[in-house]
Amino acid sequence: MSAGPLDYSIIFIYFAFVITIGLWLKRNVKSTSDYLHNRSLPLWITSIAFISANLGAQEVIGMAASGAKYGIMTSHFYWIGAIPAMIFLGLFMMPFYYGSRARSVPEYLSLRFDEKTRGLNAITFAIMTVFSSGISLYGLALLLEILLGWNFTLSIFVAAGIVAVYTFTGGLKSAIYNEVLQFFLIVFGIVPLVFIGLHNVGGWQGLVAHLPATMTHSWAPLLSNENPMGASLWQIVLGLGFVLSFGYWCTDFLVVQRAMVARNMSDAQRTPIVATFPKMFLPFVVILPGLIALALTKMGGGYAIPLKADGRLNFDMTLPSLLTTFYPTGLLGVGLTALFASFMSGMAGNVTAFNSVWTYDIYQAYIKKEASDSHYLKVARIANIAGILISVATAYLATQFNNIMDLLQLVFGFINAPLFATFLLGMFWKRTTGHGAFIGLLAGTFAAALFHGLTGAEGHGAWLGSPMMMFESTMGQALTIAVVAWTSCFVVTIIVSLLTEPRIESELRGLVYSLTDRPKSENQNWLTSPMTLALIAILITIALNFAFA
Repeated sequence: MSAGPLDYSIIFIYFAFVITIGLWLKRNVKSTSDYLHNRSLPLWITSIAFISANLGAQEVIGMAASGAKYGIMTSHFYWIGAIPAMIFLGLFMMPFYYGSRARSVPEYLSLRFDEKTRGLNAITFAIMTVFSSGISLYGLALLLEILLGWNFTLSIFVAAGIVAVYTFTGGLKSAIYNEVLQFFLIVFGIVPLVFIGLHNVGGWQGLVAHLPATMTHSWAPLLSNENPMGASLWQIVLGLGFVLSFGYWCTDFLVVQRAMVARNMSDAQRTPIVATFPKMFLPFVVILPGLIALALTKMGGGYAIPLKADGRLNFDMTLPSLLTTFYPTGLLGVGLTALFASFMSGMAGNVTAFNSVWTYDIYQAYIKKEASDSHYLKVARIANIAGILISVATAYLATQFNNIMDLLQLVFGFINAPLFATFLLGMFWKRTTGHGAFIGLLAGTFAAALFHGLTGAEGHGAWLGSPMMMFESTMGQALTIAVVAWTSCFVVTIIVSLLTEPRIESELRGLVYSLTDRPKSENQNWLTSPMTLALIAILITIALNFAFA
């Protein structure tokens, strides 16, 4: 079904609403603190924003695509690849981030190590955020082109323009408030599709009957010869469950920033832990449509996953095609608006994180150290526009991949994987030095690039010549790259640290676990304390893993 006047009205009302939020918040933006990192938001806002910051185009579209491509194994990105790391962030790392009064993750690195480590992380993070933002923009433009017939380039500039307006005026708070709105839009816009889809395939039993067993189990395929993801048990547990997961959730400033703007330490710690509860059930919203689409395609009842020009399945269009097939007018508008919200919110989150890092960790740290706050506020607004323009450029790179989740995991392997090794050593081994951290980060990223250049995946050869190793899937390749990057950084950091002079202990108080007083929780209710909430989340996650093993 094509979109009608009612659907267009719902979409444009959303566009107008998000712009209005930005303009309304502009009156309260009087300093860089107001624009980039004000610590004043309540727990319920920061928790929803924390989960929504990762609920952008990459997850909503990408996870449905991965569901169709890899099956229920995609749930590993949640139950293994997210929940443990989110809990670790809340219990052990937020006291350092929040307690140090750092305004960003790179700024924490400058306090723990030195300026060159901060600079390296700031530059690589800035590149990653605009790249990720470009993926969101590409996805939205592709959606507008295919579903509504809009020109691809025109779609990019219209979407980028709307995001530019509300982030330019309202800053971080505008992005966070829109993330809260986005969360509820996705719930109301996509959940009905799951029920409609299940009804059409005969419920869960019908879904299981029309799909191979490897597509409806999460752990069993890892121990068999038929593995749709092409990833081994060690790649999932070590590459995804440890390196990529902890590297993203514990060090990526985009999500950490949502906890850092909480109004107190207790809320900052509980933000990622509370967010685990909706996170653990999101597979039923974003992955299940992919399995439904695959089952319907095999049934041959009139629906099929769209094809790309080269004849391959266009997995990224799985969810949009389901919406246009099964949603009536009105509900289609709500569903499309939910997708637009996820794309635009994901882009806005990356751009505001880019603003903070550019303003504080690059411009103020290295270009102009002494200037008025009004000057830095202007710089942040200019960085906002620059981030949007760079995102437009990177959007075209995403057209080379048929699954944006595969592309994103590759980017995380290059940047987040070695960074987590640096944080792990820096926070828990006081002997780690700034020279060790800096050289280790370089070594990890270089090792990832070299390994990627020497290996191939899904029949595509290595770009440095004949592949020394061929992976069954790009996902398996990305997970292995992450392990290589983390291990290289970890080992090199230790070696260089042992060969260089460490900082005196008095300078590391509040920055290293063994030299830091444990924070006293401001929340006196044991039932809602960080530790109790974490235990409940772990038990539910274990139960879900067993249920779909």
